[in-house]
Amino acid sequence: MSIRHNSRLIAIVDDDESVQSALQDLIESDGLSALCFGSAEQFLGSEARHKTACLIADIRMPGMSGLELQAKLKAQRCRIPIIFITAHGDAETRTLAMRDGALEFLTKPFNDAVLLKIVHAAVKRSGND
Repeated sequence: MSIRHNSRLIAIVDDDESVQSALQDLIESDGLSALCFGSAEQFLGSEARHKTACLIADIRMPGMSGLELQAKLKAQRCRIPIIFITAHGDAETRTLAMRDGALEFLTKPFNDAVLLKIVHAAVKRSGND
């Protein structure tokens, strides 16, 4: 059974509070709602995952990594479009993320306009435009 998402909520999962804040400000300045989580475990334990139209997640975090989060969501048949962001991107990690269904894989620093364009494509893809 696939879980449908009926919100325009953008979830941000990153252990860096300054990144969370910057992304939340960017997303909200574009008219969308954003909710931040400091870890993958925190996101998974929340009800927000059932309302999330797009997930922006860091790759490297203490505890569960972004790729592990992606695998967990996939195993739960939770098809939230995922945009990965990382300061430590490499071709192998990018390939793994994209092969497993990530919408995009951006290396920090990235262009805000590019991220917003991808977020809107994700919201549309999840049926929430």
